[in-house]
Amino acid sequence: MNGLHGIIFSYEKRNNLRELGEIRSSASVPFGGRYRMVDFVLSSLMNAGVTDVGIVLHGRYQSLLDHLGTGKNWDLSRKRGGLRLLPPFAYLRKGGGLEEFRGKVEALYGVRSYLEEIRQDYVALMDGDLVANLPLSEIFQHHLRCENDITVVCANDSFAVDNGCYFQIDRDGRVQDVLYNLNMPRGYRGLEVYILSKQLLIELVDACASHDLYSWRGDVLQARRDTLRIGSFIWNGYAAQIRSVQEYYDRSMQLLDPRIRADLFCPQRPIQAKSADKSSAYIGPEGRCVNSLVEDGCYIEGTVENSVLFAGVRVGPGAVVRNCILFKESVVGARASLTSVIADKDVEVLPDRTIMGHSTYPIVIAKGSRV
Repeated sequence: MNGLHGIIFSYEKRNNLRELGEIRSSASVPFGGRYRMVDFVLSSLMNAGVTDVGIVLHGRYQSLLDHLGTGKNWDLSRKRGGLRLLPPFAYLRKGGGLEEFRGKVEALYGVRSYLEEIRQDYVALMDGDLVANLPLSEIFQHHLRCENDITVVCANDSFAVDNGCYFQIDRDGRVQDVLYNLNMPRGYRGLEVYILSKQLLIELVDACASHDLYSWRGDVLQARRDTLRIGSFIWNGYAAQIRSVQEYYDRSMQLLDPRIRADLFCPQRPIQAKSADKSSAYIGPEGRCVNSLVEDGCYIEGTVENSVLFAGVRVGPGAVVRNCILFKESVVGARASLTSVIADKDVEVLPDRTIMGHSTYPIVIAKGSRV
């Protein structure tokens, strides 16, 4: 797999993550009790033997930098190659200031010099907020075998977001049409994972930049579908691309299903993450924990049902936590009651408080709040 290089997009995008996205990019949003969303694409690259990965940044990336460190957890801490963080230090628009990327092609043009330095012949483009355990080595071999110019990874499940990209595919697996901004989705849902050669990528970026084009979907895939051989790889496993609080809540609750966990966390392709370095979770004599994911360092003296608890969460005596997601170091006071709540890091819920959301409208408590 030395022929494949990874590029992960983690720049700011419009989404509805509300409080969860105010202090971090979507790629660094915690997920599944111990992970960040970027862990899944990084692990997919690592499991395929990819040794060089660049991450395209823009804003709100301090949380991501703290999480990634040197890339050691994904075997990307290397003297040559390894993990490269690509902030937009050289990207200016006509106004002279730093502005949001309008699309993937513009983001790639912002790191144009980096593309020239890539040692491998092929590149995998991936979004940092994709939660999936992809067999990337199999996808790469499929790309080579089919002699595609671009291979897009698709899913049968219309799993994710508004304004998604969909593909009409013929019986030979070739993309016939590229669709987006649909009111009624049809075709195969794109996972925003693409494999193509380094040379073709540079040619496409330069051609689009010379005409002030910026959209990967519209100006590359849709505009060139008749001149490029665009093939597909259909992924039938679990996949989620989380762009709203409701999607985040629904997908987190799905992890309580053992079948989905077995699909996402298969032993053949382990998901690596930054270690929490905590002692084992403790459930007191009066504590009760049912159908929940509980990370190391949790201290439970109350009742926890159908919930996801990150490292270091404390649930006081007599407290009840149902259908909730509690981030790292959150504290639920004695006799408090939480239902359908997403609590960010370091939240403190005072004793005897009652906070009740609903599965169709979970309540989000911002980081460091005291309620």
